Amino acid sequence: MPEIASGDQGLPEIIIFFKLERPPMIMEVSVEITRSPDFKQTYAIGAIGGHSPYDFRIAFYNDSPKALLEGNKNVTVMERKIETEIILSPLAAKELANWLNDHIKDYEKVFGEIKRPGAAVLGSSSPQASESKPIQGYM
Repeated sequence: MPEIASGDQGLPEIIIFFKLERPPMIMEVSVEITRSPDFKQTYAIGAIGGHSPYDFRIAFYNDSPKALLEGNKNVTVMERKIETEIILSPLAAKELANWLNDHIKDYEKVFGEIKRPGAAVLGSSSPQASESKPIQGYM
């Protein structure tokens, strides 16, 4: 039963005490996934980003080689175009990392280990063998 007391300004102060007689109700929730009218798919060859105490930022990019003439010398410059940036809370970033790790493990179970281009040949212990090489077709 509620207790009623007077506050400092003559208004009643109401304090309610209650007890749950049964366990909390179970609520079922279903999620309906739809695509926004602004939805777009982007292919990216890489990602760059960082974090602050407040969020994680991941920018997805594609590279395109550009041939330039500097004096009498041909120079190839890689143009890195950022396609989109995603900003996540720390919790959402951790959930994304877990989700990606789980899916990478599943992928590798089916298709084998994902290797970087130019990865070391089995049995080779030279440091140069384990360094990544430029992506083929770009240089």
